[in-house]
Parts: sequence; C-alpha cells; structure tokens
Amino acid sequence: MAAVHSGKPVYVWEAPVRLWHWVMMLAMFVLAGTGFLIGVPPPSVGGEAVDTFWFGYVRFLHFAAGYVFAVFFALRVYWVFVGNRYAREIFTVPVQMLSAKWWSGLVHQALYYLFVHREGRGYQGHNPLAAAAMFFMYLLGSVWMILSGFALYGEGVGMGTWQYAYFTSWLQPLVGDSQQLHTYHRLGMWYLIIFAVVHMYMVIREDVFSKETVISTMINGWRVPKP
Repeated sequence: MAAVHSGKPVYVWEAPVRLWHWVMMLAMFVLAGTGFLIGVPPPSVGGEAVDTFWFGYVRFLHFAAGYVFAVFFALRVYWVFVGNRYAREIFTVPVQMLSAKWWSGLVHQALYYLFVHREGRGYQGHNPLAAAAMFFMYLLGSVWMILSGFALYGEGVGMGTWQYAYFTSWLQPLVGDSQQLHTYHRLGMWYLIIFAVVHMYMVIREDVFSKETVISTMINGWRVPKP
C-alpha cells in the first residue's frame, strides 16, 4: 500500500485478479437481481403452471451465479498465496490496522472523499479506506453470503447431500430457523449492494480527481501517473 512517488507506471493487478474482479461483478448483478425476485416474487402469470417455467429459470440463474461466485472467491483466496503483494492487501487489513500510519491514511482518505481535503494520497494498490471497505464489507459479506447461500440451497436438495451436511446442518440452527436464515441472507445482499454503490463512487471519483489511473488499472493492470 505504498504511495506513488516514482512517477513511473506500476504493474498492480495481475490478470487473475482482474478476471476475478469482473466475473464477481457480473455474478453479483445476477445474484442481486434474481435474489430479489426470489425473495419478492411478482404476481403469478395466467395459464397453467406446467406451461410456465420462467421462475424456475430465475432460480437456476441464481444457483449457477452462486456457484460461480463461490468458486471464484476460492480462487481469489488461492491467489493470495501465489500472487504479488497487491493481491494480499485486502486480506491483511487486520494486521495493517495495528499501524498508526495506516489509520492516518484512512482518516485522510475519508476526509478527501468528503471533500474536506483537496487532494488524496497516492497509493499503488488500495488506499487504507478502500482496503478496509473491501475487507469488512466485501470479503466478510461474501463469506456470509456463500455460507448462508449454500445452507439455503441445502434445504432444497435435502438431507444426505454435502450442501446440507456442510452448511445447513449447523448454520440454520445457529441463526435460529429457516426463516431467519432467509432474512439474514437477504440482509447480506443489501450489505453488498451498499458496498458496490460506495465502491463505484470511490473508484469513479478517484479516477477523475486523483493523480493516477484507477478504473483502467483494473482493465490493463497498470497504475499510471497522470500528466
């Protein structure tokens, strides 16, 4: 999370990290849209139920996107150990929080986003505020959504399946019952939606006002100082 002082382009996000970012973004769009329909279904359509399977397709898209989300999250965890140092930043936030310099950067960046400071500090990877948001909102939120999602899926496929054994059997009693699990899963969806909105504001504002590229860095991998 070092500041940019060299004035030279820095290769920050490796190809697997960039692929993970965009795949997870698409998966979250599908999961949020289909999940909302599953939680608040529209009025039933006319005709015989056997002639209409569109809600079945909604559920299938939700389950498929959920598997993609879980698999790519696991691959992202794997890349923490084999990728460059920038791939580890958002996973080491609890360790970084022990540094007074990190907290100073977080406060300064928060005031910058609130238009109190005219300029932010340049960072090659994530700035402290972005890293904290990624860890506490995206990472922890994603872990909860994966656990609770598989637990809910285990209800449907039934006892005797690995989804029920590894997720439903312990998580559902832990939170109370099936209805509470559904409620907390939907709250997790809104938690990630709030993160996504704040994240988009941060990256767009940073790309416009900062002294280095941000959005294009997640496309080509390079953090390039602007003229």
